Formats: sequence, structure tokens, C-alpha cells
Amino acid sequence: MSIHPRTSPEWPATEPAEASVLCGEARLDVDLRGGGLRRLVVDGWDVLDHYPPGTIPHGRRGHVLLPWPNRLRDGRWEWDGEQHQLETSSPERPVAIHGLVSWQPWTVLDRTEGVLSVGTVVEPRPGYPFRLVAAIDYALSADRLDVTVRVGNAGSAPAPFGVGMHPYLAVGATEEGGIGEAELTLPARRLVVVGSDGLPTGDTRDLDGAVGRIGDRVFDDPMTDLVRDDDGWAHVELRGAAGALRLSLDERWPWLQVFSGDTLPAGERRRSLAVEPMTCPPNALADKADLVVLEPGRHWQGSWSLAWTPAG
Repeated sequence: MSIHPRTSPEWPATEPAEASVLCGEARLDVDLRGGGLRRLVVDGWDVLDHYPPGTIPHGRRGHVLLPWPNRLRDGRWEWDGEQHQLETSSPERPVAIHGLVSWQPWTVLDRTEGVLSVGTVVEPRPGYPFRLVAAIDYALSADRLDVTVRVGNAGSAPAPFGVGMHPYLAVGATEEGGIGEAELTLPARRLVVVGSDGLPTGDTRDLDGAVGRIGDRVFDDPMTDLVRDDDGWAHVELRGAAGALRLSLDERWPWLQVFSGDTLPAGERRRSLAVEPMTCPPNALADKADLVVLEPGRHWQGSWSLAWTPAG
């Protein structure tokens, strides 16, 4: 028997896949490999520290963190009497980090003027035997990006999860170390102490959010007990040479992780500040801390926004 190959075989597309949305001088590029924020530029100001299309960003820059943000010790957790084992980063770093969707395809669900919605399905797998459907709605205006994350339980059993997002805020620093010149105000009153592995030690301490000039201060910290306005929103303020940024998060996000990028590769360290809305702290799957648990067919959603004011 002979096999006759097709003269014009079809192959999957290999070009980097992304979707964009425009509003005036603002442009948002969403990486459809992961569904996250690849670039946000406003009249020449890169509001987010970005990465080239199709490349692997260091530090999970811009990524969506689902079904858990941050780290899980040894990748092990228990739920409803069953033990689960997730893949870990390496034998030297035995943690499962930042969920399962960073590299999987997302699709465009809807695109209208100023609004882009993308989505994916988290299929059951070893270590996480639950089925989730996820969508993110990005709404861009001239001076603000509004982000709504939606998660649904598409399986047949109650599903525990956490979610986070990983934007790196940029206020004009172009060289390593430049974030030290920025001024920072945080809404958090409680800091969870973590070890060198990024996991909680069991200790907490009070936090003064009026940081002021960042200088040499190092951040890689989960924070909670957020100060909120009358509408239930907490606000992070970051000001630098390019202008001021205000990241606001609603009550569905009781946690923040702030990271000054000290462990990134040379040339990228401390040039921006990761400010990560999170629904739960590190090791939440194992510790059962602030997990969202959805019954089959039920949904969760949370919103955050990023507003910018260019320097005068």
C-alpha cells in the first residue's frame, strides 16, 4: 500500500497570536497565548512594561494566574479527602507557580469599539481535576483600562480556585534600577511574611502603605487588609517621570502582591513595579485561605482598573 501525501498540506498557524483594541491615543495588545496584557501604550508612554510578540516574558509579565496565583508548596494539596500533585518549577524550586493558563490558547469572544473579550477552558488534569471556563473583558478608554475577570464552573463537582493578574506598572524608567525614583502609595495594612521560597512563614506584620520614594526598598510581598473607599475599591498610586498610575481593585480582590523585579534577568531589574490583584494569598490551595469555591454552573467575577495621568 502506498500513501500519497497531499500536494498542499495544511499546518496550524505559527505566527504569534494576539488581539488589539484602540481608543484615541491608547492601544492595548492582548497575547492570545495566555490571554494576558502584552502591551499598553498611551501616546508613546508604555504604561505597562511589555515584551515582544511571541517571546517568553520574564517574571510572568502581564500574565493571567488561574486556577491559583503565586506559589504552592511542593505542588501538593488536598481537597475533599483526595491528594493532588501539580508539576513544580524544578527540584531546586519545588513550588507550583501561577496556575495553568499562561501558555495555553485563548480565543476572542467579542470585539466592539473599545472592548475586547477573550476566553479559554481549563480542562481537568493531574493535580487539578476540575473544569473551569474563564473570560476576561478588557474595556479601553482614553484615560483608563477596565478589566473584568469571569470564571465559571463547567464541571460536575464544586471547584476551588484562586485567580490573579500580573501587570508590571511602568512610569518612565527605562534602565535597570529606575523604579527607585518612583513614588508609591499602597492601600494595604497587613503584610504576610514569606521566606526565600516566596511561601508564608506564618508571621504577619503591620504595613504602612505611605511608602513615598521607593529608593532601594525591595518588594516581593503579599499584602491584605486593604483600605477601601465608600464604593468598596482599594487604590494603588505610582508616580514617576512619565506620569501617574492608579490601579484600583474591587472587593473581589482582597489581596495584592507587589514585586520590584529584583530577581529578573540583568537589564530588566527594578525598571517597573508588578502590582498584582489576587483573590487569595500564596499556598492558598493547601492552606484553604480565601479560596473561591464554585458549585457546578455557577460563576464568579471581579474587576480592577488602571488609570493614567501623563506628566505635565
